[in-house]
Amino acid sequence: MTNLRQLNLIALYGIPRVQAGDDLVGLLLAALESNSLCLENGDVIVLAQKIVSKAEGRLVNLSQVQPRPEARELAEYIQKRAELVELILQESNAVLRTRPGTIIVEHKSGFVCANAGIDHSNVSGPWGNAEDWVLLLPEDSDASAAHIRNGLETKTGKSIGVLIIDSHGRAWRNGIVGVSIGAAGIPALVDMRGETDMNGYQLRVTTIAAADELAAAASLLMGQAAEGTPAVLVQGFPYGLSEGKASDLVRSKAQDLFR
Repeated sequence: MTNLRQLNLIALYGIPRVQAGDDLVGLLLAALESNSLCLENGDVIVLAQKIVSKAEGRLVNLSQVQPRPEARELAEYIQKRAELVELILQESNAVLRTRPGTIIVEHKSGFVCANAGIDHSNVSGPWGNAEDWVLLLPEDSDASAAHIRNGLETKTGKSIGVLIIDSHGRAWRNGIVGVSIGAAGIPALVDMRGETDMNGYQLRVTTIAAADELAAAASLLMGQAAEGTPAVLVQGFPYGLSEGKASDLVRSKAQDLFR
């Protein structure tokens, strides 16, 4: 099933600060050219969520948010700003866990994360106090990935994949790691059931979260602070292109043993 080519990940330098309405396809093509690179069939472009959200105008000023009474009550308990908590509730299907300083929710896209993925870091707005500006996740990250993929394929004539990633914590493990929140053109999951291992044993339950594995690798190149490298070109992705989505990674409630 797998292709034993070498996997290469190349950070794309030179992408400017993205603003609402910017053409990400054009910015990516310009970055590829300035880095003396070009897309080939089977390549994957991995994008940090922030530049997708910024291009889609998902920047919000907290001073413009009116918290409901339930948001104010929850904000007092978890010790967060009421306007931020209101946005978290708006972006969530359900609140799963809370304690002072922490709120874990099921995002509207189905995956579980802290603060509904709303972020303060490396975020600023066109006016007012920088501390008031926050960035929401894309409305539909799978659709965003598909839109960018279609644009790149139309411009280059190549068949590629696009992955949108974010940094999430995980239950029972410390630290954050890059995970896929949007995908187009690559398998989010690779089903290995029925394959045999080196000893001839037939695999029965092995399903690989290939999109998350690639997201974690690309996240190492992007960094988490002031590195300014929000896009990575991947060559040699070993599973081939397919019509997967990041939503395929979300475990159904019927299979969730912990909720």
